[in-house]
Amino acid sequence: MQVEHEKFELRTNGKGTYEITNEVQEKIDKSGVRKGVVTIFVQHTSCSLTMMENAAPAARRDLERFFEQLVPEDADYEQDDEGPDDMPSHIRTVLTRTSETVPIIDGKMQLGTWQGIFLFEHRREFHQRKVSVTMIGH
Repeated sequence: MQVEHEKFELRTNGKGTYEITNEVQEKIDKSGVRKGVVTIFVQHTSCSLTMMENAAPAARRDLERFFEQLVPEDADYEQDDEGPDDMPSHIRTVLTRTSETVPIIDGKMQLGTWQGIFLFEHRREFHQRKVSVTMIGH
């Protein structure tokens, strides 16, 4: 059994979804793990990870609009230490996830035909996001 750990950074341009499927697969390829699992983890409290439709860009736009309605910035939040998008970004992270785990078979993530892994940025301004990738297997 081997355990490999890699990191990469992603610069976001504000709110939205950013596909990271290829970056994760590159880390698996580099690790040599052929059979096992990969866990992807984002080290922040104002962005998250999600697995979703990666073929139709409208699906991503619909998700982003849904979260704008579900957790609006103009609600009456007590905490606004870093601006009006601070608390809504934390709530959006709590409603989603900061990690995803995917099986690896024959060196490839076992994603469905239209599945992709996305970093979901919840802040308006650009950020440099740290993503941790851990592969366990052989």
